[in-house]
Amino acid sequence: MDEFGVYAVFGVNGPPQRLLSAEGSCRVAVAVPPSVRQVVLFSSGPWGERICVNAELNDADRMPITIGKLTPYNKCLSWEQWEEETWTNSVTLNVTLEGGNLGKAEPQLILAVKEYTPKDTVAPLTPRELNGKRKRERMAEEELDEEKETKREEEENVCPNGSLEKTTPIRKVRGQTKGSQKLFTNGGDAIKNKGANGAVEVQGIVGRTPPQTAARTKSRQAKTPTQTAPLVSPSGRWGQTLCPIDAQTAILIGGQGARMQFCKDPMWKLCTEDMSWMAAETLAEGPTPDARIGHTAIYDPDSKRIFVFGGSKNKKWFNDVHILDTQSWKWTMVEAQGKVPPLAYHSCSMFRGELFVLGGVFPRPNPEPDGCSDSLYIFDPHLSIWYEPIVTGNKPSPRSGHSACVMQERKIYVFGGWDTPVCYNDMYMLDLGLMEFSAVKTTGKAPSPRSWHGSAVLSDTKFLIHGGYNGNNALSDTFIFDTDTSNWTEVMLPQLSVPRAGHSIITMETTGRHHFSEEAGDVCMDAGSCSRTLLVFGGGDNEGNFYSDLTTVGVQELLG
Repeated sequence: MDEFGVYAVFGVNGPPQRLLSAEGSCRVAVAVPPSVRQVVLFSSGPWGERICVNAELNDADRMPITIGKLTPYNKCLSWEQWEEETWTNSVTLNVTLEGGNLGKAEPQLILAVKEYTPKDTVAPLTPRELNGKRKRERMAEEELDEEKETKREEEENVCPNGSLEKTTPIRKVRGQTKGSQKLFTNGGDAIKNKGANGAVEVQGIVGRTPPQTAARTKSRQAKTPTQTAPLVSPSGRWGQTLCPIDAQTAILIGGQGARMQFCKDPMWKLCTEDMSWMAAETLAEGPTPDARIGHTAIYDPDSKRIFVFGGSKNKKWFNDVHILDTQSWKWTMVEAQGKVPPLAYHSCSMFRGELFVLGGVFPRPNPEPDGCSDSLYIFDPHLSIWYEPIVTGNKPSPRSGHSACVMQERKIYVFGGWDTPVCYNDMYMLDLGLMEFSAVKTTGKAPSPRSWHGSAVLSDTKFLIHGGYNGNNALSDTFIFDTDTSNWTEVMLPQLSVPRAGHSIITMETTGRHHFSEEAGDVCMDAGSCSRTLLVFGGGDNEGNFYSDLTTVGVQELLG
């Protein structure tokens, strides 16, 4: 194993089998035997100019079950069937090498797995014992084949919604062509986009409606090599965070997608120069945060660090603080002093280098329902300590899923949220100098009660509220609040017409103005221009659909 190679071990007793070599094909597909319940993929030898090895474990319909990546710093991956609910008896391992000497286009190599037989054990079996064991193995394989055929017959009678339940979030990896981003306005548009822009566009919505499932079934009948190409953007999700770190870069962390599965592609880097995505979970060193939703991630421009706090995963709740240093790309977990409860769907604001955490959901012992908090906690990163400040005035009632916007480095405006079964559309303001809460009396048409909406600061005196969930449906309306006049204004934009909740909204300076045309489905950029842009990513519609689209709107267009 002196030269570079990529090897796989199928099953706990299987020998290593070479899949890729220095001079061979750069793409390999392997049918995993039904009896195999574990797969280990690893590299050996010098990497040279090679960048990474992308690996996909796909089901019978070529839908990724799980995805991983080998790099010069992460040379081994392992999967076990008990960790993946959709791992059936028809699994294919697809391995693709990026970088190095790839000047000639190599066809995909199809390999057969050499199944392990114990003829080279320390104590060899007698011929009679060996024949009996092989006979039992053949009988077991025949039984598995019968089960496989029975399962296929049963799956032919599954209704579209049933097949939809088998859809899992699709993890996507680095590499993005310019102009591939598009606004997905509804399910029908997603189907039309497929024909116009190829396989990348059809991944815009994960967990589609039955008509889209039918369309996807049709596409499976005409499989092309492009379907095995590396995926280039995050899977559909909600409950994630999108955190700007400089004028052209934002970091996506966490989220949950179809079938309540936590995203297996938890971290992405967005470049706003060409609106391209790059998978980033293997770029950073150190202990990465557990998969989660309902957490917060906020960037401190002075220390150039991202602070991730709280969130939940199934019945596990977090009150940990993870820090990503964006200069060294290293994660650290803080061992903080003081007390803060596990929280999810809280708000977190940065003020003078400290984190202001308000509200959120916290767990209670069974059978009591989870509770909502009305407390304010502050984290001091310099001392690594949590404390509760003395706050006066009329503070908000307990709630979660609300929004909080810091305005002019003096005030935090808190809007909406809910405490089951009540949804709110009230507004509160925290004066950061006096540490005093007060209710804000507003004028104009206010947003309806909602939680899990998106918010973003547009200017020194205005911020935006978009979408959310009212207890029954996802919402698509958009409002701008003026802190000088305490007035709400509703704005109507076709780009923001998709109902969604649990999405991410940020504003960034972009080096080109992106214009989306719903009719033509194209994107154009005025090169050399610089503008402040609103970016909306992901979310869900509470009907089983999870989005992975990225929508941009010029802030000047919003402000009129």
